[in-house]
Amino acid sequence: MCSFLNDLFCHFWCWVLKIFTNHNMDCTDDLTAIDIVTFITDELQQNYRNSSGPNKAKVFQEFLERWDSKDNSIAKVKALQFDFESDLDWFNVSRPLSIANLRGKVVLLDFFTYCCINCMHVLPELRALEERFPVEAGFVVVGVHSPKFENERTAANILSAAQRYGIKHPIVNDSKSALWRALSIRCWPSLFVLSPDGYPMLLLMGEGHGEFLHDFVGAALSYFDARQKIEHVSLPLQLSTDLQPASHLRFPAKIARLSNRYAIADAGNNRVLVVSESGVVEHKIGGLEAGFVDGNLLAARFNNPQGVTFLDEHTLIVADTDNHALRQISLQKGSVETLAGTGQQGNERVGGKLGQLQPISSPWDVAVFRTRDMDMSFHVDELNVPEKTIVLIAMAGTHQIWGYFPEGIIWWKFKKFEPRCCVSLIGNGLEENRNNSYPQNAAFAQPSGLALSKDFLFIADSESSSIRKASLVDGKVMAVVGGDRNPQNLFAFGDEDGKLYNAKLQHPLGVAYNHSDHKVYVADTYNHKIKVINTETNVITSLVIKNQEDNSVLSFREPSGLCIDSSGKQLLVADTNNHTIHIIDLATLTARRFVLDFNQLTSSTSEIDAPLGAARSSGLQLLKQLPLLKHSSSTLQFVIKLSPELKYTPEAPQKWTVKRISPALELKQTNGVLSDGKCTLQVKRLKPVEDSKDVLAIEFSLSLCDAHSCLIKRFSVSIDSEAAVAGEDGGTLNTEIGITVNHSNISL
Repeated sequence: MCSFLNDLFCHFWCWVLKIFTNHNMDCTDDLTAIDIVTFITDELQQNYRNSSGPNKAKVFQEFLERWDSKDNSIAKVKALQFDFESDLDWFNVSRPLSIANLRGKVVLLDFFTYCCINCMHVLPELRALEERFPVEAGFVVVGVHSPKFENERTAANILSAAQRYGIKHPIVNDSKSALWRALSIRCWPSLFVLSPDGYPMLLLMGEGHGEFLHDFVGAALSYFDARQKIEHVSLPLQLSTDLQPASHLRFPAKIARLSNRYAIADAGNNRVLVVSESGVVEHKIGGLEAGFVDGNLLAARFNNPQGVTFLDEHTLIVADTDNHALRQISLQKGSVETLAGTGQQGNERVGGKLGQLQPISSPWDVAVFRTRDMDMSFHVDELNVPEKTIVLIAMAGTHQIWGYFPEGIIWWKFKKFEPRCCVSLIGNGLEENRNNSYPQNAAFAQPSGLALSKDFLFIADSESSSIRKASLVDGKVMAVVGGDRNPQNLFAFGDEDGKLYNAKLQHPLGVAYNHSDHKVYVADTYNHKIKVINTETNVITSLVIKNQEDNSVLSFREPSGLCIDSSGKQLLVADTNNHTIHIIDLATLTARRFVLDFNQLTSSTSEIDAPLGAARSSGLQLLKQLPLLKHSSSTLQFVIKLSPELKYTPEAPQKWTVKRISPALELKQTNGVLSDGKCTLQVKRLKPVEDSKDVLAIEFSLSLCDAHSCLIKRFSVSIDSEAAVAGEDGGTLNTEIGITVNHSNISL
């Protein structure tokens, strides 16, 4: 939600920059406190980017010293008074917090709204900060939920979202956005960092600040702790429980069908279910704990899979949303493999790389389209030319529609798509509701649901609160219902039946096309309704659905997935926040629960089926014993040794990232790329600790090729250490850790 707002302020900040760089500090009288915070944040980030090594620490030191000095340029910031309003709903705490309660902590206020894809992207960065700097170390994150949609003001819906996304830090429901207005926050997400004295130090807008925040928070805690301003105490944290218990399903998302078989993206349980028409669960792939693991059906792991579709009777395609990956389940082979995505969020708007070499961003739904190749080849029987497969992807993270091409094809405007390439097809990546005859000039706003008719792809464009369609002949994008004629107005939402732009929806997530009556059914998610579109007139109508048992009106809670049954007479609805699926008779508009039978599974997954650490890392985890806590400093050199048939993919980065580190240790660098198959960590011990398990974990993502194909190898090395005794100093440790990689095995 931040990108389209940034341009509005760029000229203003250029003017501010001139004021400050000319050292005309008296001009701060013309600026608000938040304008000053925004400027000094930008100034700090520029200095940080332009520095390296020890100079970065110096940049932070000089910045932090300003808050202990009589710096007149930030006097207005120090004088700023603000707090949470009283009588607000709080989550994950046993009592409400105040800014005064948080004195003695470095505080990060995360202004978010739970529908926003950019806000979702920030959560892993915040989670990593919380793991590195726990509350007792002096750092705390507080989510300030500031709603965009009316539906997001409701406490129960925020709680469901917090549980769906695994948020464990305190959250306040600022339902009237009082603090947002008081601090002049401009977009979602915004990260507002306070000093232990409660002074606003930073205002970061948008996503992608993880590395900067990691370094800044570490420096701030060290600086303020040395001045005895950090309170090493806990807070009244208490994980909020669900307002109603979940059944076997937990936040079910999309549903797909082929013949008399269904697939359900059971997002809250991080798994995919394959179910018979009668409700018998035939396969359960994935597990309760999130992970990114390929392999057999028992070991495979997903992370919040939102979309699913059938490629054929034995093969499913999964939009593995929080793993930023496109996955394939082969029921016949009993295996899961990654088709595209690296496991890390991408930001490309064009794409085109092959398979796992192509990073993608928050795929939310998938659909399979088949069409003839336009290669102009001669065919003896022109009526029976074989069709080729295209997997269409609602790429919510980049606001586009992408395609994955398993076989390769010549398609629109005779463009050639290589086998296994993953590429942007429709949308320029701007967050807008822009229709256009040229697919790359159109723009979407968080496309989240897909449905295919013969020649059109219907799209639930959630952040513009509209349903749109794209021609599968030439890519032209057209309005269907909802939204606004102004492509930049993403606040044209409501609950009104009608035609085209006169109709109003609220963050729709699901669509289904009925080939029997040629109508499009819509999960109008934040209005808690199911609606139907007459595709000939572009008129949408709300459906009043009643319980089959007692004839009462059925109450949905954020339904997000729809599927038509084989007869075309029944509609399956994933009632997401009610953790259930309903079957609706389209003739009588009565509903009954789709009861799932898990008792007939011949094999099942459990948490112990996954490789060690799969829930917290991407792929295999190797264990290494090293006495890091016994040494004041350590130099660890990791050396990757490839088997003769494997080579590093030219120009592809070979990445490493430190995923976890004990609070007792400090690193100079937490991510980078391999150099000649090597990386070096400089580790410093800060203090003795009792817990010596899993003191450090480093993850590797290697882009490799053999003579026939390219592949990604992901694995982690987790280090355990013997506990150190107070006063013990074993000097310096220097060690090499060799890792052998071949096609079938990775070992130390």
